[in-house]
Amino acid sequence: MVSAQIAAVAIFLVMFLLLVLEKFPRHLVTLLCGLATLVLVFGICMKDPSAIVESLSFQSFVSPTFWYSTGEVETTTGINWETILFIAGMMIMVEGMAGSGFFRWLCIKLARMVHFKPAPLFILFMILSATLSMFIDSITVIMFLAAVTAELARLMGLNPAPLILAEIFCANLGGSATMCGDPPNIIIGASLGYSFFDFISNTGVIALAAMVLVVPYFYFFFRKYLIPSGTGADPASFPDPRDAITSMRGFLVSCAIFAAAVLLLITHAQTGLTVATIGLSIGLVTLLAAGKEAGTLLKRVDYATLLFFIGLFVAVSGLEYTGTLELLAQFIQFVSGGNVYIMVAIIIWGSALASAFIDNIPFAATMIPVIRTLSSVQGVDLQTLAWALSVGTDIGGSATPIGASANVVGTSIAAKNGFPVTWGQYCKAQAPATILVLVVATVIIFVRYL
Repeated sequence: MVSAQIAAVAIFLVMFLLLVLEKFPRHLVTLLCGLATLVLVFGICMKDPSAIVESLSFQSFVSPTFWYSTGEVETTTGINWETILFIAGMMIMVEGMAGSGFFRWLCIKLARMVHFKPAPLFILFMILSATLSMFIDSITVIMFLAAVTAELARLMGLNPAPLILAEIFCANLGGSATMCGDPPNIIIGASLGYSFFDFISNTGVIALAAMVLVVPYFYFFFRKYLIPSGTGADPASFPDPRDAITSMRGFLVSCAIFAAAVLLLITHAQTGLTVATIGLSIGLVTLLAAGKEAGTLLKRVDYATLLFFIGLFVAVSGLEYTGTLELLAQFIQFVSGGNVYIMVAIIIWGSALASAFIDNIPFAATMIPVIRTLSSVQGVDLQTLAWALSVGTDIGGSATPIGASANVVGTSIAAKNGFPVTWGQYCKAQAPATILVLVVATVIIFVRYL
């Protein structure tokens, strides 16, 4: 078993290093490391074919509870196909919405509501970024919102970088509020059996409290950049929201499907429908509504991200099967001395620190079995540890330009529009906001749950 543990840790560390260096496509990195786990750890070191079968987890598709929950949470290891199907379905829905012009229409419509005034627009787009990210992946939100922001800023004679930086932070914060907002939350919810309502009534409360402080923080931090340079265009030349809609039928259908997705997610604890069923259903309905354009939507799906998740789950299962994650749980237990306050603080701040420099998705996947072990050994409520992990991973990634994928996308768009953001500029604005939110989260969790 020792040789298997060493091999599993070595493979996982190599995977993390390659992900941080970003020299190779990240889906190839996790897939190769996942394959190495199956061959070296389970095959050669453990000589356990059943571990390979359980890690691939294909048997979950024939389990009734995979599609319809009976209320009992099954502890699973290996590939979490619920997460994969849900993300795939939501990707298809988002591509359908984007193709109809929904996101661009929404941004321009709201900008017109505040008459393209910089300060109200700045605040409104922060709120919009957080709100959209509660239901749509933050990467997608920033991809479209930052592009429209850059366009509007150019017309108004503004530097778009401060607006985009604030939107990035609010997207990550909004994503922490719900189960479907950020990939770490999807993994946590699907693995531990938590519903959309569980998240929004717990991490959602934390996100809302933090948002009340974050909006004025960014406004005062960037207020000097909200003064037009005088080189802006005539307001009469600003784009009309209706011009953003490429297909009125597609636009209306997209709105209806999005509303249905939100309704299903909010009520899935009552209906018993799992996130796998919801994701697959939404994806299929979107493809049927697209008709001849269904093939185009399928081509736009980010398959690399789905493969990234698959390889990641297999690599993490190597740590779990060899008992390595139990050792990590014991270490946290030893450092905290069994003190639940210290334990929760370690999870929040440790997760945040790690997520500021490494991808928060593999970190969250790695920590789920750890908090499960801590809960069973120490008798700490698992939900408390889950909310601490969720907030730490989601918010910590905002601190640096590489901490979350939305950060990379947003700063890249700013650079393409002639306003590059340096590490120093980014961290000067985002790091204090990150610390502020983490302090708020720590206090709320201490007061509410401990």
